[in-house]
Amino acid sequence: MAREAIPLNRSLDRIAALQANVEKVIRGKSEVVQFAIASLLAKGHILLEDVPGVGKTTLAHAIARSMSLQFQRIQFTSDLLPADIVGVTIFNQDAQEFEFVSGPIFTNILLADEINRATPKSQSALLEAMNEGTITIEKRRLALPDPFLVIATQNPVEHVGTYPLPESQLDRFLMKLTIGYPNATDEKKLLRSGGAQDVLDHLEPVLDEAEVRELQQQVGLIHVNESLLEYLMTIVQTTRTHVEVALGVSTRGALTFFKACQALAMVQGRDFVVPEDIKRLAAPVLSHRIIMRDRRGERSPEALFIQRIVNEIPVPR
Repeated sequence: MAREAIPLNRSLDRIAALQANVEKVIRGKSEVVQFAIASLLAKGHILLEDVPGVGKTTLAHAIARSMSLQFQRIQFTSDLLPADIVGVTIFNQDAQEFEFVSGPIFTNILLADEINRATPKSQSALLEAMNEGTITIEKRRLALPDPFLVIATQNPVEHVGTYPLPESQLDRFLMKLTIGYPNATDEKKLLRSGGAQDVLDHLEPVLDEAEVRELQQQVGLIHVNESLLEYLMTIVQTTRTHVEVALGVSTRGALTFFKACQALAMVQGRDFVVPEDIKRLAAPVLSHRIIMRDRRGERSPEALFIQRIVNEIPVPR
């Protein structure tokens, strides 16, 4: 059966415009920006984990402002309540009836800033929304806007007053990304310009809601060769059977890994996946979904393990 043709040229122009717009603010981090865009196209949520002050929140703002979509930000704190996220039902004195006042989660792009500073009860308010795109309020199921994307940030070095995200929450993030420090050249340019805030304030949208949905629909048309599907599944299965792993990648993780590879191929300008797409995405998509048996004090042992097994598994020819 012939593969369905994709209007790739037009799609590439849109994706390139989005990437260029974000990189006006986030300089020298093309791979991180590409991964973030791939996650958006794959309808996946993003967890940005890094030290303070390297641009996690700025990246989230740049992505949001590059599209004509609704945007809300929630600053997660220890006293945040689930109702502060999803909304609350109040009694309307004039109408003499109860009415639901929607919370900030009813948006296209939600920035959950410092998500691990909220209690597990408040964190769990996002679970249904991230998995199903709906919220259940007093037996009523309400649909969230489409598209819906959560971009969450957390600082790994700040342990006081934080609550680690549970496995069920982590599994709902398609990727966990680290921005890292800029190189010396880009950082000097940033210092000369006085920071990225002025550029961010004047950033114009380059995609509208309909264009975003169209790009997301095209991701499923990207071809994945059977040998590459076997390669991807070998990586997933290894995380489930390896002696060093206590909890391997879930079926949800395998599905999102597959879709992320399709999305990255599209971002790269191809209508087919290559082995390099799988290798590049293995750590960002899988490392936060596994639990190692012996951490031995290593930094990010899960990411190191994923990279190791990817290097050990033969690439299909």
